[in-house]
Amino acid sequence: MACNVTVALSGELGAGERKLVFVNGRCIVLFNVEGRLHAVDNSCPHNGASLASGRLDGTVLQCPAHGLRFDLATGCMPGPGGLCLKTYAVQETDGHVVIQLEDAS
Repeated sequence: MACNVTVALSGELGAGERKLVFVNGRCIVLFNVEGRLHAVDNSCPHNGASLASGRLDGTVLQCPAHGLRFDLATGCMPGPGGLCLKTYAVQETDGHVVIQLEDAS
């Protein structure tokens, strides 16, 4: 079962901006890449480093700790067999940015 959680106001994140949000014990980072919103866990699957300050190249986010790169669209490293981030569906509804969380049960 999934639930939708409001995490920002529409228009709050301009192109190229990012925002940390804390929802149900999770730290999630939102990115606005050329007007498209992406949401991923703020924890690198390699060693848990924060990704919020990582360098963006288009939709590819580079972990500041060890340089691993993840495509925000898929959450995965480019190429087969790489690590993947937890991604969240994002939509704008009634003036709010909403992410979809999976139920922990």
